Amino acid sequence: MSNKVRQIIEPLNASFEDVVKVISGAPNAEPEKPAIQVNKTLGKWTNQIHRSDCIELMNQLPKESISCIVTSPPYNLKNSTGNGMKDGRGGKWPNAALQKGYEAHHDNMPHNEYVEWQRNCLTAMMRVLTNDGVIFYNHKWRVQGGLLQDRHDIVDGFPVRQIIIWKRAGGINFNAGYFLPTYEVIYMICKPDFKLSEGANKMGDVWEIPQVKGNEHPAPFPVELAQRCIEASPGGIVLDPFMGSGTTAIAAMNQSRNWIGIELSKEYCTLANTRIAEYNKKVQPKLI
Repeated sequence: MSNKVRQIIEPLNASFEDVVKVISGAPNAEPEKPAIQVNKTLGKWTNQIHRSDCIELMNQLPKESISCIVTSPPYNLKNSTGNGMKDGRGGKWPNAALQKGYEAHHDNMPHNEYVEWQRNCLTAMMRVLTNDGVIFYNHKWRVQGGLLQDRHDIVDGFPVRQIIIWKRAGGINFNAGYFLPTYEVIYMICKPDFKLSEGANKMGDVWEIPQVKGNEHPAPFPVELAQRCIEASPGGIVLDPFMGSGTTAIAAMNQSRNWIGIELSKEYCTLANTRIAEYNKKVQPKLI
């Protein structure tokens, strides 16, 4: 290499081969999948599922350290005036996986206690959220005592910017008092500076995604659902305080994003780690 060429390329930190490719017009190699940038301040928490109470662990995380939260908490379905997991003749619907609750949660709290718990969860989420961050909070509306329960008592006072409708495929209804519910909602709760990722504002607010089949968790949600949420956020670490079977982690890895999972159930932690290990056998993103 001549001194003249060296003087040109060394300040650019380029190799002689790079210069030759540019001069000759040689095409670049296929772009690699973006590397996951590790946030050193969250190193001991990142890309792991933590068996813990979610509020306790979120209160240990640094303030304003999480960019995107995607989660679906227990819906408290067993505390229901209509008992939608019965067939109207007194017999339990055999396919209702949640008729016994979750492995570490009975899903049958007094309503006021449930509302207080979920509001405390959202408060902890808001604490760790960056000023341009977003929470995608998946919940389900239902009829209680003949009236619609739209979860307003949970989200009241939190900065809900939009409601996304998740339209599922079919379902079953044993109550003659109302039509078959075929959707759930996702509250998009935003900090002041949040903006969607480039182009995401062209997406509609009704997402038609089928339910999950073949998942051992009693109430899984689709990877596609979590992935749409993550894709719509501009970057940073993804948190799921109710990790369940690991869906949010897999969706985050699909987007080359760091993630943190929290799950109280030992059984579900094992299930999630198994699913993540199976995913990593197929696609292993490069960590730097």
